[in-house]
Amino acid sequence: MALLVRVLRNQTSISQCVPVCSRLVPVSPTQGQWGRTLSGTSQKIKIAALRMYTSCVEKTDFEEFFLRCQMPDTFNSWFLITLLHVWMCLVRMKQEGRTGKYMCRIIVHFMWEDVEQRGRVMGVNSYILKKNMIIMTNNFYAAILGYDEGILSDDRGLAAALWRTFFNQKCEDPRQLELLVEYVRKQMQYLDSMNGEDLLLTGEVSWRPLVEKNPQSILKPHSPTYNDEGL
Repeated sequence: MALLVRVLRNQTSISQCVPVCSRLVPVSPTQGQWGRTLSGTSQKIKIAALRMYTSCVEKTDFEEFFLRCQMPDTFNSWFLITLLHVWMCLVRMKQEGRTGKYMCRIIVHFMWEDVEQRGRVMGVNSYILKKNMIIMTNNFYAAILGYDEGILSDDRGLAAALWRTFFNQKCEDPRQLELLVEYVRKQMQYLDSMNGEDLLLTGEVSWRPLVEKNPQSILKPHSPTYNDEGL
């Protein structure tokens, strides 16, 4: 998948011109900060959290979002799509008590590790990267609050939240908003149908297509497989 557009070193804003690679940056879990994160008594939950975050960036069809939502192929677009899927995972895992909420914090940690690593791999100036990480962090928590309010509201409220955050108040086609509202609703229904204990053990999440071939069908997810250690 040819996604290279251009990289403007030293003067590039990470939210504007940096191309996106829609796969998790390959970092060994036994190296660096990720390796330290995966040590300790909560290792299983942290590994499951890493798998869940990975599902947000490796099992999402970014090209379909770019096409159907008319989004430019940039780092910012990648982040907006990833943020939406991470948020849906957070909503689901918060239902699993204290352990689920702990897992949420780890998922967010891995997301920022990945974002920072992507910026470094793409050659973004360290000062620009740090500056944009602060902006993205603020945008992330504002988006979470907006999406939380939207999901608890009717479709009009959810559409307003998606318009403000996902489309950055620039969507002129109501069909795109309708598509995203339908996607979030059906995806949350799909995630809710997954067994909470399995999610805590494996972190394995799959995503419904943005556009269903059979709109009447929401398939029951397959039960994940894991060994005697729950992995």
